[in-house]
Amino acid sequence: MNITVPNGVSTDQLRGYLARPEGTGPWPGVVVIHEALGLNDDIRHQTDRLAQHGFLAVAVDLFSAGGALRCLRRTFAAMLSGTGPALGDIEATRRFVADNPDSTGKVGVIGFCMGGGFALLAATRGFDASAPNYGKLPKNAANVLRGACPIVASYGARDLALRHAATKLETTLTEADVVHDVKEYPGVGHSFMNRHPIGPFGPFTRLEKVVGLHHDGPATEDAWTRITDFFGMHLGD
Repeated sequence: MNITVPNGVSTDQLRGYLARPEGTGPWPGVVVIHEALGLNDDIRHQTDRLAQHGFLAVAVDLFSAGGALRCLRRTFAAMLSGTGPALGDIEATRRFVADNPDSTGKVGVIGFCMGGGFALLAATRGFDASAPNYGKLPKNAANVLRGACPIVASYGARDLALRHAATKLETTLTEADVVHDVKEYPGVGHSFMNRHPIGPFGPFTRLEKVVGLHHDGPATEDAWTRITDFFGMHLGD
């Protein structure tokens, strides 16, 4: 269901999408952070999937203050710099989930692409577990990720923009003594867990296949199994 998250930093009309598990709570919570395409049906599907696994999930729309065209550059800059209203909006969403009567108070964060970068930054900002998927490592990662919550991360070996990111993250988290599960999937590229919408000039997936960005079913299912098991371990009682 569509919701409004209170106390946003970029706007007091911070939009979100809430997926609630069946049955009676309370349940551990998860904040879902979208990629550059925004809070679309694919991200809603990912949020629903978390609810099916027993998590009270809320996807936050980081473009609430003016839409993707106006907000993308500023939001992406916040992910790269580690500062900006988007981080405040994510924190507002974490508090909203943690304070929900149906929440146990434990909250994880998951993100895809741009959202994966935010999920890494958020790992030291009050969350209990983080799942960055093909997220860009923050600058000075060794310092930024010191004291991070447990992290489960997934990357594609054919992701040219994030080449060696999995290895670097593995090394950084090991040296920082952060509990982690980092996996690089051979034969897949960026955004392998996402199904992108059909555009006005035909299926976007045709272009994705050419540049190595297309969805990969087996890798996606393996990544989701790791994520839900990891969240179950670190967000459960």
